[in-house]
Amino acid sequence: MELVILIIGLLIAVIFHELAHGLVADKLGDDTPRLSGRLTLNPIAHLDPIGSFLLPFLSYISAGFIFGWAKPVSVNPLNFRNPRRDMALVALAGPVTNILIALILISLLKIFLIFEFTVNKEFILNFVRLNILLAVFNLLPIPPLDGSRIFLSFLPTETQLYLEQFGFILIIFVIFFAFGFVSGIVNFLLDFLIKIFMV
Repeated sequence: MELVILIIGLLIAVIFHELAHGLVADKLGDDTPRLSGRLTLNPIAHLDPIGSFLLPFLSYISAGFIFGWAKPVSVNPLNFRNPRRDMALVALAGPVTNILIALILISLLKIFLIFEFTVNKEFILNFVRLNILLAVFNLLPIPPLDGSRIFLSFLPTETQLYLEQFGFILIIFVIFFAFGFVSGIVNFLLDFLIKIFMV
């Protein structure tokens, strides 16, 4: 039952993440997400069978943590007034949304504790950690993660296209061999939020 609830929490997090990409792209002049039906909270429009269901299940069973993704939102940079800058803003929208969700959740937890509501503190903190994890992982400068659109946008287009060839391999490497580094950052940020909100 706990696994099911955690996967539902992951689905909510990734849906808002992708919706944020689409809304910012739409605001900046690209109607591709709107025309493809991605400006919605309907899970069917966003979920990926492998990234949204199979991977979260396998990651929880094998490693004890929940991880996954939704179907990426299609964006056409040619529709932007300033393609390089606007692509970076669209990319940043997803991780920022997950950080905002984490802040909202930990703020609600603080309120619940102040008014002595019955609440599972560790369970809510797991959802906070999940959103921080999505934000941090997506900010890695590895194609096609959001971080590559932000931190590598200053590189020539040819170089970016070259790096994209190795993106999937690098992501797999991080998941299996460098996830401890990512988790360390996530735990640091979570502890920081706990010290601010839970004292």
